[in-house]
Amino acid sequence: MCSDADIGFMRQALAQASACLPAGDVPVGAVLVRDGEVLSVGRNRRVEEGSPLLHAELDAIERGARALGSWRLDACTLYVTLEPCVMCAGAVLQSRVGRVVYGADDAKAGAVRSLYQVLEDPRSPFSVKVSRGVLAEECAALLRSFFRERRGGK
Repeated sequence: MCSDADIGFMRQALAQASACLPAGDVPVGAVLVRDGEVLSVGRNRRVEEGSPLLHAELDAIERGARALGSWRLDACTLYVTLEPCVMCAGAVLQSRVGRVVYGADDAKAGAVRSLYQVLEDPRSPFSVKVSRGVLAEECAALLRSFFRERRGGK
């Protein structure tokens, strides 16, 4: 179930995703929120920075931890336009993010629901609340457009 606030924060994540386009990065954006306020934003910057680790989620988590002065983000919600991969889901667990809200499912690499259920694994010492499908069509459309253009309009 999503709220108006969830939709608003996802729109901000979509703006971050769009900011990836000039550098040629896959358009994925993230926003980390605490107490209803944006703590940090992130976007894919793998191409821009030449680092395989600069996924949107990791960018937002790192910036948020620095802003708080703590690696524990348990009072935070991470909004991301695409279902997190295994690496990013692991970072969510390690930083103790309390809730993840994502837009589009990722059938090829999704580690929250599509391929794996890393955030809700009963063997984990804690659980993360998950909401999916917030502005899913808008999030997916941005990705489809990006990949269609990369394939020469096919």
